[in-house]
Amino acid sequence: MNNITIKIKSAGYLDDPEVIKDIQFTLRQGELVGLIGANGAGKSTTMRAMMGLLPKFEGTVSLDDIRYAYIPEHPIFYDELTLWEHLEFATAAFHLEKWEARANTLLTRFQLDHVKHDLPTGFSKGMRQKVMLVLAFLLKPELYIIDEPFIGLDPRSTKELLNMILEEKERGAAIFMSTHVLDTAEKICDRILLVSGGTLIAQGTLAHLRERSQLPNGSLLDCFDRLLEAVES
Repeated sequence: MNNITIKIKSAGYLDDPEVIKDIQFTLRQGELVGLIGANGAGKSTTMRAMMGLLPKFEGTVSLDDIRYAYIPEHPIFYDELTLWEHLEFATAAFHLEKWEARANTLLTRFQLDHVKHDLPTGFSKGMRQKVMLVLAFLLKPELYIIDEPFIGLDPRSTKELLNMILEEKERGAAIFMSTHVLDTAEKICDRILLVSGGTLIAQGTLAHLRERSQLPNGSLLDCFDRLLEAVES
């Protein structure tokens, strides 16, 4: 996979065409980039803009030749398909063969093997989130776009998700993930993007953000607060 450069001059909806603006960054093979910001800062909108899901968009993003998997914050399922039938549908769409063994391994890792023939529409929030994770990891794409993956996950599943992310990084996949769990982002992200008011206010490694915020030993939360105060003042 070549580097993916995202240049968003503006993007939004019919009634608000500039929800986000002036956002530019690059995703590289084998790298985890974290996207952080307050509620309403534009994180989910940035992801939708990347995938061409917004009615208003001005900029350049090219994912045409890249297999990617999107894990939304709010899982969506077909009402009449079981968990296993969702896996069958996804693998057929991507023309994957000999996927059953990997699917069963993932279901076991995320503690879903006992409900694989049940309807996900009746699952708890955490279980529904894990189904989306299994679907994404089963496809083994070149790029993961993950929106708030830790919401609703129990500690064991959170650990398993982090292990899977590290495995996919080692495989060479690029991972773009938004999260409010800043202590986790601080530990696992190679680079971090800070957004506020629909605009990118800073990006770089934690060391870079510490230097820019003049907090040599600051946590990611400390740096984010300092940089946000500078923008708002």
